[in-house]
Amino acid sequence: MGGEDSDHSKPAKSSITDLKIQNIAYGLFRAVDGPVTYFRENVVVPLQRRNTEKFYHRRFKRVPTVDQCDFEDAVCIYEADQQFFRDKQVDSNIVKFLRQRMIECLSWEGPDGHYKCRKLQEEYETAATNWFIKYGDIRTHKGSIEAYMKQKHRLIWERQHPDIKLH
Repeated sequence: MGGEDSDHSKPAKSSITDLKIQNIAYGLFRAVDGPVTYFRENVVVPLQRRNTEKFYHRRFKRVPTVDQCDFEDAVCIYEADQQFFRDKQVDSNIVKFLRQRMIECLSWEGPDGHYKCRKLQEEYETAATNWFIKYGDIRTHKGSIEAYMKQKHRLIWERQHPDIKLH
C-alpha cells in the first residue's frame, strides 16, 4: 500500500505547460508582432521626431492685454477681446472636466466618495472659485474691458476692506 506508485503522485501534463505549444504560440506572436514593431520603429517614430513643431490644434501667439492697449486702438482691443474669449473657453473647459472627474469619482466610490475624492473636490472648488473671480458676473458678450474693470474694482474693494476675505 505505502510503497506503490499511484496516479496521483505524477504531475498532470497540461497543454499550457507543454514546451512545444509554448514555442508555437511564441512563434505566432513574433510573426504578428515583428512587422508591426518594425513599421513603428522605422516609419512612425522617425516621422514623429521630424514633425515636433506641428500641433494638432491651432496655437495663437499671445497678444497684449487690454490694459497694454492704447485707449482708441480698436485693433489691439479686438485682439485682446479675442484672446480673452479663448482664455475663457479654455478655463471653462478645465472647470468642466474637473467637475466631471469629481462627479465620476463620487458615483464610482459611492458612500466612501466624500473622503476618497476629497482631493478632486478641493481641486474643483479651487478652479471654480478662480473661474468665478475672473469671469463671474460678466455678461457673455462683454470682453476684456469689462473683466479688466471687474479686476480693478475688486482690488480697490480689497484695499478698502483688508480684514474681509472674499474666498
